[in-house]
Amino acid sequence: MASGAYFASLLRQELRRRNVVFARKHRLAHQLSYGEAPVVCYEPDGHAHGNFLPETYAAIVANPPWLKRLAKVHTSGRTSLPPNDRGFWAELDSCNSSDALLMNVFCHPGVFDDGRVQSMLGVQADSETVVVAPPFRPLLAEGGGLSPEFGVKARVPLLEEKFDRTEVDMRLGSLLLEAKLTEADFQTREKKIVDQYRDFKAVFNRRELPQTRERYLSYQLIRNVLAAQALGCSFCVLHDARRPDLREAWFDVMRCVKLHDLRLRCKVLTWQELAAVLPQTLQVFLEEKYGIQTNL
Repeated sequence: MASGAYFASLLRQELRRRNVVFARKHRLAHQLSYGEAPVVCYEPDGHAHGNFLPETYAAIVANPPWLKRLAKVHTSGRTSLPPNDRGFWAELDSCNSSDALLMNVFCHPGVFDDGRVQSMLGVQADSETVVVAPPFRPLLAEGGGLSPEFGVKARVPLLEEKFDRTEVDMRLGSLLLEAKLTEADFQTREKKIVDQYRDFKAVFNRRELPQTRERYLSYQLIRNVLAAQALGCSFCVLHDARRPDLREAWFDVMRCVKLHDLRLRCKVLTWQELAAVLPQTLQVFLEEKYGIQTNL
């Protein structure tokens, strides 16, 4: 199979082409980043933001925790993009942002209306049926449905009663979710650091994990599986069907989970599969802007 960098590069190229056309067609406020392979970055324009479906953006603005997520500063914004009136560029302004795609879907007002999304993800709409270890409890939306939480500090247990508070992309009831789009891989980490996780030896067959002499590959997956074990949650990787390399990397980690019950709680889903059960307005938006088609 071709490398992750190859698949990631192809998808970035497609997203750039699509978003240049999308931004001009809909007359959306945007800029192109510097360099040979510019990225389309949108910025707020009154009550709109070109990187989000209007209904989704209105819901985000009305929800303070969600809105706070949009203020996360782009780490290279000052050097890779021209100045703007806001004074900064945010990570979720980028057309390549998997977090923006995640919020476009799960902050949409109609995404949970018919229950098909909950069914596909394996989460319960009734909070009383969801059992999650402390300190998490299901967040309820208005009317009693589950509400997604983004950038969750998972508190993965380390040795000596310490915790790793690295973020998980999203939590929905008893489900932790890692979303990917154009990222090259799931990152790597030094073995001496990964060995400090309290449950690492009990959960994984360490010798079989993808690794080099000094580092474990797909570190984000290892950490999030450990978070799911500690919190009594399920864990799902949500990736693009045009990124078979990410799916393969997840299977390479999943097969090393020693605990049968935990392995059953590990899932994988593509944006294309999820799109098939989304509201029609979302489907049209995802196909035009991201090339996410439900018939793949």
